[in-house]
Amino acid sequence: QVQLVESGGGLVQPGGSLRLSCAASGRFFSINAMGWYRQAPGKQRELVAAITSAGSTNYADSVKGRFTIFRDVARNTVYLQMNSLKAEDTAVYYCNADLRPAPSIRAKDYWGQGTQVTVSS
Repeated sequence: QVQLVESGGGLVQPGGSLRLSCAASGRFFSINAMGWYRQAPGKQRELVAAITSAGSTNYADSVKGRFTIFRDVARNTVYLQMNSLKAEDTAVYYCNADLRPAPSIRAKDYWGQGTQVTVSS
């Protein structure tokens, strides 16, 4: 059973920083990519940042220059460093992994349980 366990959310003042982490555990064959999505109240879930197994990254325009995604391949963990946080960054942040459970099974998406990030003074 594959699990994505997130940590690092919380309350922070505007301009502050937080680091989210997400560790993939359980039995699986390979990870193609990992990323972070977020969903604010009344809005659709949106991609924040993603990183492939080759290390290529992709960011939403709204977070470019403020957020950095990076990974620890050996620990099957992805991080999201969030700096210069704004009120509009407030949302539930979800970890996502595109991974193959076994060599004979094609890759599919797995999701973490979500962690709340609140930016407020």
